[in-house]
Amino acid sequence: MNPPIVLFVYNRPLHTAQTIAALLQNPNAHEFELFVFADGAKHEADLPQVTAVRALVGKVQGFKNIHLATSEVNQGLARAVIAGVGKVLEAYPSAIVMEDDMICATNFLAFMQDALAYYAQNPQIFSITGYTFPIKIPADYPHDIYLSPRPSSWGWATWRDRWQKADWQVPDFQAFIQDKNQRKAFNKGGEDMSIMLLRQQRGEINSWAIRWAYTHYRQGAYCVYPIHSKIHNIGADNSGVHTPATTKYDTHVHELSYTLPALPAPEPRILHNFKQFFRRSFIRKTINYWKYGISS
Repeated sequence: MNPPIVLFVYNRPLHTAQTIAALLQNPNAHEFELFVFADGAKHEADLPQVTAVRALVGKVQGFKNIHLATSEVNQGLARAVIAGVGKVLEAYPSAIVMEDDMICATNFLAFMQDALAYYAQNPQIFSITGYTFPIKIPADYPHDIYLSPRPSSWGWATWRDRWQKADWQVPDFQAFIQDKNQRKAFNKGGEDMSIMLLRQQRGEINSWAIRWAYTHYRQGAYCVYPIHSKIHNIGADNSGVHTPATTKYDTHVHELSYTLPALPAPEPRILHNFKQFFRRSFIRKTINYWKYGISS
């Protein structure tokens, strides 16, 4: 059984159309079920675009089946993802998850399908992603994938048994945030992570992804990344709710073939470059310290 594709959409018909078109360029797209979760309008002004997205999805052909679930209220992305992915994983052992601003390579679905099958029995792996941040990969690194304790939310996949280990309330948060050693360990995936979790628990942001990252940390788990990105995010154009306009995360979509190795050890040089990508400036650390009592 192929893992289903779970797609979250809202009010961006042009982005959604490009995301779906790219998925359909995968030669095996017709073998996959597509579950689309369409969020409701937050404001009346959003209604025309929300309606346009749903009409677009209703006309899509090329997948094995298409299932459209619509919400009449605005759930927000975090609530929608937690509920939507959870619902699909009740019926399937694994799933591939996309948002409405992801352009994928023509072998993205094959890569995700292969990696889900290959690493399914490895308890160290909690997720797979097709995206990789624009970091330097050492020329002598011998594998087509690498491991990071920080998962990616851009074109990713997981298994039911891993997803069920997430506790979205983060009941041990107070003990965690007061423990400098725990914060340092969590921040191996980036200096922004503990602050982001703190802001989430304070209600300043609404992120499922940082809580999913915390699940990886608590379980001592990793995300599998390709060394060449198979996802390009087109949403960093100020059109989305969660990603401001920036070119920091720009990547080229690679159609290169790949080989999945028996699980390699985390590569220290890649993890160093990965962490450096998320390094906070002295000014930002100072602001965080005065505002939250911790700098990272």
